[in-house]
Parts: sequence; C-alpha cells; structure tokens
Amino acid sequence: MAEEYDLVILGGGTGGYVAAIRASQLGLKTALVEKGKLGGTCLHKGCIPSKALLRSAEVFATAKRSEEFGITAENVAVNFNKVQERKNKIVDQLHKGVQHLMKQGKIDVFEGTGRILGPSIFSPMPGTISVEMNNGEENSMLIPKNVIVATGSRPRTLPGLEIGGKVMTSDEALVMEEIPSSIIIVGGGVIGIEWASMLSDFGAEVTVIEYADRIIPTEDKEISKEMQRLMKKKGVKIITSAKVLPETLQQTDSNVTISAEVKGEQREFSAEKLLVSVGRQANTEGIGIENTDIQIEKGYIVTNEFFQTKESHIYAIGDVIGGLQLAHVASHEGIVAVEHIANQNPSPINYSLVSKCIYSSPEAASVGYTEDEAKEMGYKVKTGKFSFRAIGKALVFGESDGFVKIVADEETNDILGVHMIGPHVTDMISEAGLARVLDATPWEVANTIHPHPTLSEAIGEAALAVDGKAIHG
Repeated sequence: MAEEYDLVILGGGTGGYVAAIRASQLGLKTALVEKGKLGGTCLHKGCIPSKALLRSAEVFATAKRSEEFGITAENVAVNFNKVQERKNKIVDQLHKGVQHLMKQGKIDVFEGTGRILGPSIFSPMPGTISVEMNNGEENSMLIPKNVIVATGSRPRTLPGLEIGGKVMTSDEALVMEEIPSSIIIVGGGVIGIEWASMLSDFGAEVTVIEYADRIIPTEDKEISKEMQRLMKKKGVKIITSAKVLPETLQQTDSNVTISAEVKGEQREFSAEKLLVSVGRQANTEGIGIENTDIQIEKGYIVTNEFFQTKESHIYAIGDVIGGLQLAHVASHEGIVAVEHIANQNPSPINYSLVSKCIYSSPEAASVGYTEDEAKEMGYKVKTGKFSFRAIGKALVFGESDGFVKIVADEETNDILGVHMIGPHVTDMISEAGLARVLDATPWEVANTIHPHPTLSEAIGEAALAVDGKAIHG
C-alpha cells in the first residue's frame, strides 16, 4: 500500500536525521529510509567510535607519563576489549537517542533500502520511493512531494589494493580485536593522521605513506609542518611524496608488504597490518538515480546552492554531493534543504565559514583560508602566531606543543583564516568561527578579554601578534 508524504529522506545518517527533525519542526509529514542503523557512518563507523578510541589512546599515553604530574601509576596497560566495549556503549547510547528523536518528531522510519522510481501510476514525476524492507516484508511504496538523498559515503580504496586479510579501511579497523604491533597507513590526510596518532599512542609502530609533499595537505603549511614534527616526536614514521604501488602488495600469515615510489626510488615497507585511508566515495549506486535526470559529476550528485538536483523536487546533501565531507556540514545542508522546501528562505552556506577539526594528539583545527590560499586569492595578508609554550594553562595541562595562527587582510583588517594545533583546539575553534561569521578583526578578538588561565588565551595573543602587540610573546 502506498503512503503519501511531504518529504522522504533516503539515508538516516547525521545529515538525514537532522533534516528529518527540522522537517518535523516545520510541520512536514516526513519519512526516513535507512538500510543500516540510524546515525549512519558518523555514529557507527566514523566520528563517534573513532573519537572514543582516540580518547582511550590519549588516556593511556597520559597514564604512561603520569610521573611528570607527580602520580605513580604502575603496570599501566591497554585492555583493548574494554576499550572496544566503552566505544560500543557510547555508540549504543547515542543510537538510542536518535531513535528517541525520531519517535518524538513523529517521523516514520522505514528500515530497508530505498530506491527512486521513474514516472509511474503513483506520480507523473520521478521520486516515488520503493523500499525493500530489511525484514523481508512486501516492499513499501512512499509517494513524497519532495525527496532528500542523504546516502553518504564509504571508504575509497586504490585500484588494485583490495580490502581483505591484513588490508583494511577505517571500517574494518574500528572493529579490530587487538592492536597490531605495526601498521602501514596509506594516506596522510585527516583520517590517516587520526589513526596514526591513536595507534601510536596505543603502542603500535606506525608508518604513514602520503602521496602529496606533506601530510594533511589541505591545512595551512605551518600546521602540516608542526603536525609532522609532533607525529615524528611520538615515533610515527612519515613518508611524503610517495606513490604506493598496489601491484607489489604481498600478504603472509604474519605480515603485509608493499612498495612505494619515493622521489624516484622504489622502497619496500612491511608491517602486521595495512590501513588504506585515501578518502571517501559517494554512495550513489542502487538508489535509482538512473530513473531521474539527476546529474553526477566525478562521482558526486550535482546540486544548486539550496541542494536541489536537476529534478527540482529532489534534493541531495552530505557526503553524496562531495565538498566538505563533514558531519556538521551535512547537518547544516539538511537544514537548508528542508527550509528551502518549506519556503523559509534560508541563506546559502558559505563554506569558508565552516570549522574543520582533526582529533589526533595533538589536535588541529581551522576555519577560513590558509595563508597560501589567501595570497592566491589576491589578498595582501598579515599573520600573527602564538605558541602554547607561553600559555600557563598549557603548561599546567602538560601539553605545550603547538600554536594558534591568524591570517588577516592587511587592507580591511578582516580575519581571513584561523589555524590551530595543540591541546583541545577542536573545542576552541568555534570562537574563531564566530569571528569569521561576524567579519571580526584581530583587534576585536584581542579586545575580547580571555579568562586566565585558559588555553583560549592563545587566540587573544595571536590576534595581538597580527599587529606585533603580543604581550607574552
């Protein structure tokens, strides 16, 4: 039996379920189709479980150096089963929370695989959704006025580098039963560096192989340089300007071996495990795109600024459209799409105002343009940088590596970008994000009195440093 809805959402990840909640708030009769678990990749295979493991690794690393704090802790060891149990408990708790939100919003959840149908007896336009139910029951037919595709993404791999055996993506790594003694990580981007940090802190011997000339290549060069220094300080081997050769992959019962071309020379690397971390690809297959006029370019669905596809009643958000593949971006895209459907006149997203975070140890975070990007855009820039070594709270905390860097426009004095590496900077970046939204100047940030002693004092000092007025630098 067919049921009519104002909105049907394909995908119950962060973007999808947030869009459903906003639609419910606006009075739209809403259905959400999810073939896995509500919460999607972020909750079950990404943000939350990986950060839970990172926190355990951080606690272990801190415990090993407890003598620095005057605390004697003997026989400190990792119980990885307990680590995984804690991670699963956190995920389960949040999953129940999302389920509650769906019930609270009176959102109909269909557990199955949704597929967009072409014009039919149900609708003269493509968009009717056929749901193949997970429980084997007869397919459900949903007739929506509007559709949002929020099917997310999955880990990408390299051609010829098949996943299996000792070769993993982050999906498989999250359910490892024990910490490998050694691991090769192919890819030194955000996910690769988070795993390198975590596994190194857990005691694994880590080698990162990155194709670009620096790790985390989308970040400011100074942040990349400092991250590489601090990763090496904790024992991570980093190989840059390296092209992995998948055809050289060999696996035995005890290890995996692969070669890479490094600056014209072929080098061989061996470890117990190999983690492929070379980005993510959109989930566009099997959802009926071919039954529509929706355009796909470079593997991603094409939309306008309000996330409408070429079929104006079908929208797409999140990882499936590319861009910044971040959970908080998908959520905001979902809200904008729903508000556009409901004629609420939302503002398009300015992606240069979106904060990005790396949850390694040390953490890194940024918003706006890097120094090089600003110069390439024609800005005459001035910068200010301030080290955590001069911040009392960082010394108290026992983590004084890193710095805050502010990039400003010399002509207008507007802040163009803020880049941080160091303790808890992922919790501090929102101040910089607000400064960007408000077109704040370094002078305005500097005149925001930052409480003492706090890590956030580094932001105020970096703002002063833009004009050579840092107090403690």
